[in-house]
Amino acid sequence: MKGQNKLFIAIIIGLVLGVILGGIVHTSYPESKEEFAKNIKLLGTVFIRLIQMIIAPLVFSTLVVGIAKMGDIKMVGRVGTKAMLWFITASLVSLSIGLVLVNWLEPGHVTQLPIQDVSSASDIVSNSKGFSMEDFVTHIIPKSLFEAFATNEVLQIVVFSVMFGIALSAMGEEYTKPVIKGLDVIAHAILKMVGYIMWVAPLGVFGAISAVVATNGFEIFKVYAIYLRDFFFALGILWLVLLLVGYMILGNRLFELLRRIKEPLLIAFSTTSSEAVFPKLVEELERFGCNSRIVSFILPLGYSFNLDGSMMYMTFASIFIAQIYGIDMPLGQQIIMLLVLMLTSKGIAGVPRASLVIIVAACGMFDIPVEGIALILPIDHFCDMGRSMTNVLGNALATSAVSKWEGQLEN
Repeated sequence: MKGQNKLFIAIIIGLVLGVILGGIVHTSYPESKEEFAKNIKLLGTVFIRLIQMIIAPLVFSTLVVGIAKMGDIKMVGRVGTKAMLWFITASLVSLSIGLVLVNWLEPGHVTQLPIQDVSSASDIVSNSKGFSMEDFVTHIIPKSLFEAFATNEVLQIVVFSVMFGIALSAMGEEYTKPVIKGLDVIAHAILKMVGYIMWVAPLGVFGAISAVVATNGFEIFKVYAIYLRDFFFALGILWLVLLLVGYMILGNRLFELLRRIKEPLLIAFSTTSSEAVFPKLVEELERFGCNSRIVSFILPLGYSFNLDGSMMYMTFASIFIAQIYGIDMPLGQQIIMLLVLMLTSKGIAGVPRASLVIIVAACGMFDIPVEGIALILPIDHFCDMGRSMTNVLGNALATSAVSKWEGQLEN
């Protein structure tokens, strides 16, 4: 937690220094602002490339481990089916709420950035192409796993990971256990790398904000206040939907569940990590009356497949970045993006800022400038607090609901 606070402070310092430097260039040296912005933005490019570097191994390792830990799918039976139906439905609802509200509220239309900003990051998006339904269908099956890794084709990595995870789970524990253990170690090592890479974030923020303020002046800061207001309004709508569904299933016991999980919710809010509360959440759900076997099966899966807050944030942030760059995405393309995020997000980890990795990948697929992610990074900490709490609530409700449906929720 101390490290997270230090990083947060470092990002804020990078933001403030970037604003000051960009403001000085914009007002005192207007003739040099374009050259300055082009050079200083390289700091943001370094950060983005480091994030892109870990996309493939992060998705592969977390997704395979999540699926393989299910065990034999036939033995899982009703519980697995009900859990997956909940996860898929909750994911679609969360993504749809983000998509509808970001289009209705239009937080990115307050100001627009020049689209030529993309040229300075051409090396980052050189592999990105327009993404139509035809591309979606023809590129979903990988010709080669190594090609998919080399080109960061996240959809192809997801397809291979799902098939590999199912095949692994069908082989029996004798063969599966060492492979899962090895991949679990890889996943944790990559998440450790995420921690290291995030320390480059203050430099990335400094470079990105300096370039933006030098080019556009201080108008850009209207966007931040409106973005936070609109995002937390959208998050409030998602909470309302989740709690209404929870009340329909659990009745008055919903309030007992909320009392039980108030500590995990607060920990997730303060650490911006839904994974940080996993042991405490298991304990509280079992005390609430959920069957321990159902908890141990559904909760780990939920951390890969059921991160409602992160899901909503992905559509909200992706379309926001498109709006701020003045890119008009037709409804059909937005729905394709929703389906793409539905698939690619299934390997997301419940750690601080892991969802940014998927957003970067999605932006690259749809020709949205990936450096736009650096613009929302300074306020991402505040958004991460809200979405981490939402992730914990969603997984607690999913586990309790399936326990109730199975008749294994004790009073």
